[in-house]
This record gives sequence, C-alpha cells and structure tokens, in this order.
Amino acid sequence: MTQDKNRVLIFDTTLRDGEQSPGATMSHDEKLEIAELLDEMGVDIIEAGFPIASEGDFQAVTEIAKRAKNAVICGLSRANFKDIDRCWEAVKHAEKPRIHTFIGTSPLHRDIPKLSKDEMAERIHDTVTHARNLCDNVQWSPMDATRTEWDYLCRVVDIAIKAGATTINIPDTVGYTAPRESADIIRRLIAEVPGADEVIFATHCHNDLGMATANALAAVEGGARQIECTINGLGERAGNTALEEVVMALKVRNDIMPYHTGVDATKIMHISRRVSTVSGFP
Repeated sequence: MTQDKNRVLIFDTTLRDGEQSPGATMSHDEKLEIAELLDEMGVDIIEAGFPIASEGDFQAVTEIAKRAKNAVICGLSRANFKDIDRCWEAVKHAEKPRIHTFIGTSPLHRDIPKLSKDEMAERIHDTVTHARNLCDNVQWSPMDATRTEWDYLCRVVDIAIKAGATTINIPDTVGYTAPRESADIIRRLIAEVPGADEVIFATHCHNDLGMATANALAAVEGGARQIECTINGLGERAGNTALEEVVMALKVRNDIMPYHTGVDATKIMHISRRVSTVSGFP
C-alpha cells in the first residue's frame, strides 16, 4: 500500500470505458499516443483496454504494456478464467501489470447469468484467486455496487479481499448514487469488512445524474484512495468522472480536501485536445 495516506491514485480508463462510448473508437496508433501522454502526465494506472473483446484490443494493451515507463498497465476481464488468462497475456509485458476483473452483483445483474448469491460468491472466489495466482496486483469490481444489497456487498468484498484482491473498486455503474451515499458506502465497507483497511478502495462514477465528480470526491472523503476517470469525462451515456475535474478540484481546493495526486496539471490541456480530436467528441 502507498505510504502517504492523503495520496489519491488516478486510474485512467479513457482507452477502455471512454472508448466504449458510441462513436469514440480510436485507431491502434491513437491509443498508443494517448497512453504515452497519460504515462507522461503522471497517471498512476492506465486501463488500456479489454483484451478479450477483440484482437485489436489485445494488441493495443500488449503494445501499451511494453512501452509504459511509469504507470501500472491494467486490462479488464469478466469473471471467467478465459478472460483473465487473455488479460494476463496482454498486460504481463508491463513493468507493473494489473488484472482488473469484475462481475455484476446487484439483483438485476445476478439475474442475467442466473446465478444465486452463493454461486456468484463461489465464482468471485475462484476467479479472483486465479487472477492473483497470475499477477500480484489484482483489482476487483462488483459492478452496479451502489444497487447491490448491503449485506451481500460486504460479503463479496470480503471474499475478494481474502482471495487476494489488492484494490477493491466500487462502481456506480449507472450513475445512480449521490455524494453523501457515495462517501458512506466506502466508509462503511472499510469499517465493516475484515481486512478492508489493508487494501485500496477505488471509486468509479458515471455522470448520468450530473454528479460523477462530486461522487468521486465524496468517496475520497469516505476513504477511497483511487479515482477511476477519463479525459474529458469521455464514456458511455453521460460519461465518466472527468480526470481534469477531480485533479483540479483537489489542487484548487486543497484547503478543504487535503489530498493530492501525482498528475502534472500543466499537461492536461494538451491531452484533452488530443482525446477530443481522436475520439471525435468536442
């Protein structure tokens, strides 16, 4: 774990969640360029893509992993061994690789694969264990966490930590939460789940109700030490938390939010313009 308790890690998912917004596809070379800019500006973790999604995604993540100089390079995988193995094949070339695996834990999402609570709990245990056997840096996300029953959310976070996850990300997948609740969820998980104080909690917010930045900053107040975000808030529907907003909010209002990031704010304007150009979103 990072020693500095007020240091907030910036996890950029422009190349994964951002690229999922309809019409925002980037070419291979554009992805490499954006990754390089992110790496140079001091982003801590770059989620470079979803390796099993396509051959193109796999190649991009592999190449970004090989080239990265400073950042942790992360790939996304669903909760099955095939996805996780493919993700590892791509990220293992990085000096600092990470596997990010997820499963939807809300009643709505459990109903899609028709898994009972116990079956899903078992799958989480097996897949996180598998990821951890490949890589010592594993992030786990209960998708739609903010609409998952509280007792069940605590149970699955506990399982993921015991199975070896080093980062627990709490996604507000459909932009449903509000700031006070966002802070409370993180605060209560850290207080109630055994071993939660030994891992890093992350927040992943969407802007459907216009509160992504506020929710992410509130989660930090609640104890989260990693913010998932994208350049220009690029992302599906109303978009993700905007990197430039959270970084600048922490910088400008350091008097009331005594946290800091490693991002060089002077480099934000250039990358913002490049992402705007390559994604076709002004």
